[in-house]
Amino acid sequence: MSMWIMLILIFVVMWLFMIRPQRKQQKEMEQFRNSLKKGDKVITAGGIYGTIAEVKDNERFVLLRVDNDVKIRVDKSSLQKDPAAAPAAPAASEAKEAKAPKEPKPSQDAKEPKAEKY
Repeated sequence: MSMWIMLILIFVVMWLFMIRPQRKQQKEMEQFRNSLKKGDKVITAGGIYGTIAEVKDNERFVLLRVDNDVKIRVDKSSLQKDPAAAPAAPAASEAKEAKAPKEPKPSQDAKEPKAEKY
């Protein structure tokens, strides 16, 4: 009987720490791919950075602009969000420094030189 309880407990732990987070991540990626629009910055599975040039709802692919006049057709399932394109939120310490700039304090070693007598 205790063997069955241990087996069920192992399955529950695996579900909580492995299966559930993976499903959540898959849903987020599917939502991202369905919400693609012109101008979004993305990365392909092959490592190509580009900007969405055209999206058609009934198609499985998008046109990706990789240079001025260069567009390639890419399957939506190979796209990921470009992390460099997302604006990073400032850290709490940086926000405090931006609000109240500190004035530089003179150090102990930086005393005014005394005039020497000759």
